[in-house]
Amino acid sequence: MASEHGPQIKNDEMYEMLRDAGASKEKAARIANAQDNGTLNHDSRHLEDRTVKELYDEAQEIGIEGRSDMTKQELIDAIRDR
Repeated sequence: MASEHGPQIKNDEMYEMLRDAGASKEKAARIANAQDNGTLNHDSRHLEDRTVKELYDEAQEIGIEGRSDMTKQELIDAIRDR
């Protein structure tokens, strides 16, 4: 396992697993660090089962721009693309 990510990645194993699964570097780092810090609070419901407000809040949390003009499906697609 590579550990050349630097000290900002707190859980190298989780980071590598997420990257191998196709997650972006940013997303993999956020999840790996959140899990290592014990702050990973993941809503396991399907995105389609969430309200527009819940999707908007998640999009805001992960920094998706233009979210206020998005439909529910656009929010779902944007979150999945992150």
